[in-house]
Amino acid sequence: MDLFKFARGQSFPAGTLYLVPTPIGNLADITIRALHILSQVDGIACEDKRHSAMLLNAYGISKPLYALHEHNEISASAYLLEKLRNGERWAYISDAGTPGISDPGAILCEEIKKGGCQICPLPGPSAITAAVSGAGDFLKHGNGGFQFLGFLPAKANQRDELLKVAATSNISSFFYEAPHRIESTLNSILIHLDGERKVLIAKELSKIFEEIKVITVQDLPDWMKTVESWQGEYVLGIEGVARSDSPSSFDEHTLQWISAINGRIGHKELSEIISQITGISKKDAYRELIEKKEE
Repeated sequence: MDLFKFARGQSFPAGTLYLVPTPIGNLADITIRALHILSQVDGIACEDKRHSAMLLNAYGISKPLYALHEHNEISASAYLLEKLRNGERWAYISDAGTPGISDPGAILCEEIKKGGCQICPLPGPSAITAAVSGAGDFLKHGNGGFQFLGFLPAKANQRDELLKVAATSNISSFFYEAPHRIESTLNSILIHLDGERKVLIAKELSKIFEEIKVITVQDLPDWMKTVESWQGEYVLGIEGVARSDSPSSFDEHTLQWISAINGRIGHKELSEIISQITGISKKDAYRELIEKKEE
């Protein structure tokens, strides 16, 4: 069987930069078209030349490599633009996954387009799409929609602000998180999310120790005690808040004091107070507070 038959039939214009996704763990996940492009271009720009050389050597591909990473993306883009204007074809690969998706490549893409040359993005491996695909009914509250918020900030206060955004969203939110911060982030989720909300924890996707866990916030502490090692690459998901079509369950008096106190304490604490005073469940009170915030 000629595996490259269909790849050769696709347009391969000169003066074009090809954005080529690479495996996120399992080398078998590279596409036939990606291999064809990488073997045909005049050169390959890459995030790390040593890392990319190992990938290319595994497939018997030998091409000139040029380093392009987050620290030199603008200046390196000028070099590639000159090559493309001379009629060459180049590819760009990041260390793993799809360029521009929490990886270098977005600035490069913009500079090449501004310079009048073409961009050709290839579909392929991405940790975020793999995690979402394996999330089951995690997206049900947003009618299948989700938001990807990239890597969580390293600073705790900035991270917590982003988690608050996810806590109030009607669609599920996904993040990348580093292994040395994952435990701290899960502890922060315990603080900011209602106990019945679901959290997705995807670890080492496409690798030997791959694991995808969907668990309620209230069950997180017991599960965390069972974790022997936090090493690995993580995708985190926070389930969207269910939107209620029913009229408000708060009476006028309750709405007045909610309005007076809202903003001074978090939604989780406020929903607990509302539940104690009105008898409404904490879950329903929390959901309605979120909905009122988005009106």
